[in-house]
Amino acid sequence: MKKQFTISLLASSLIISSAFAESSSSDRFEKIEKEMSALKTEVNILKTENSKLSSKLVSSTSSNGDNLKWGVDFRTSVDSINYKMANGTTQSNDALLSNRLWLNMSYEASENVKFGGQLAYNKLFGQRTMINPQSAAMDSFDWVSSENKQDDTLRVRSAYIDYMNDTFFGMDVPWSFGIGRRPSNNGKLISYREDDDATSPLAHISNAEFDGGNIKFKLASVTGLEGSSFKFATGRGMSNAEARFSATPYSDASSNDTGNINMYAFNLVPYKSSKLSVEFQYTHASNLIDIKNAGFDQFGAFNPASYNPAMEKVGALELASAFVSFNGIGSGISDYLDNTIVFVSGAMSKTDPDSAKAMLGSMDSENGYSYWIGTQMPSLISEKGKWGIEFNHGSKYWRSFTYAEDTAIGSKVAARGDVYEVYFTEPLVDSLSFQVRYTYIDYDYTGSNGFFGSQSGTPMKISDLPASTDIAGVVVDKAQDIRVYLRYKF
Repeated sequence: MKKQFTISLLASSLIISSAFAESSSSDRFEKIEKEMSALKTEVNILKTENSKLSSKLVSSTSSNGDNLKWGVDFRTSVDSINYKMANGTTQSNDALLSNRLWLNMSYEASENVKFGGQLAYNKLFGQRTMINPQSAAMDSFDWVSSENKQDDTLRVRSAYIDYMNDTFFGMDVPWSFGIGRRPSNNGKLISYREDDDATSPLAHISNAEFDGGNIKFKLASVTGLEGSSFKFATGRGMSNAEARFSATPYSDASSNDTGNINMYAFNLVPYKSSKLSVEFQYTHASNLIDIKNAGFDQFGAFNPASYNPAMEKVGALELASAFVSFNGIGSGISDYLDNTIVFVSGAMSKTDPDSAKAMLGSMDSENGYSYWIGTQMPSLISEKGKWGIEFNHGSKYWRSFTYAEDTAIGSKVAARGDVYEVYFTEPLVDSLSFQVRYTYIDYDYTGSNGFFGSQSGTPMKISDLPASTDIAGVVVDKAQDIRVYLRYKF
């Protein structure tokens, strides 16, 4: 009996345990199903959010591709300038403060076509205009509108389109064509001290804003010389047209004594590598101008009644320049010399006066010469700093077209005399740099920064000018500029 009871109890326990086990398994399966369902819901939510994010990224990428890319270059500078005049007096400005803003634009519609441009202003602290009745005729010219320190008007410094292709009529000759307001300031060699990427012109003879076009051929595949190229460019420095609301809008202003100032140039690069660059440029400019009468007689006396700032054309000018630049001295001598740049440049100018007109004080064709040497070396106090030393000299009849050069005391490259310059450019933090520059000009002849005729461009030996004459009081014998700037670029 006892045995039967034990067996019955054991059977009951097994049945109850089995029932509990079935109930527990069912609960677990139900719980797992609920968790799986919740997990599926979360996955679907994540998929939806990921899809929305992908759509936003695609939209953002598309939007960026359809918009201009912008860059900013902002500089605040202070110049301490001093002039010693031919009569022994001095003029100076201890703290000429200015702001310069460049807004850089670019857009590539395709791999063959791109747009580039730059908006700019360059103004003095607290000054809206620099217009002066005695100098407005020169200061207002278009080719220096973004270089002169004027007002806070935002101007178009450059705006252009470029077309590029790897073949030219089936030939393996990469070429490009561009037109618009071309980037033509801060060209080769002057770009070192400016801490800028160089534009194409050779700054020894050309540094000015122009509207025009160019065509360029890369010739390495033809010549076998690395980096060789040829470029032809043409531009207009002034349009001689009637005003909009005249009897004949925009027709040729035949009543004026000026014409269209046209320029053409060709640039030849025989060889260019990471270590050595050789380049040559020839430029021809026609219908160049000067004021009609500066008001001074042959004895240097000023007569206000004779002064006439109206412009007239006087002739044409030919310019040529060639330079060689070495990026590194020796081979492996030291890291310092490997990163030192040395350049040598020579240039000449030749006047071609119109009939019965005089250029640079002479009715004959006159030749002028200039040479320019310099070096840029790594800083001794930072890894990315650049220090430079330069010297240039110009002869009696030397005349360049460098009116937009960024030197407060006048174009140093245009000087008829000797110029000494040192500069130190140092990075402070990313995109922020600091520069100190000293420029000293010792003029031998007058008219270095004048125009092309006899009134503002005549070279007179400064040491021969009588100190008592009126003209000696407006002729600069020596000039110096100490400039310090803080610059941000991104």
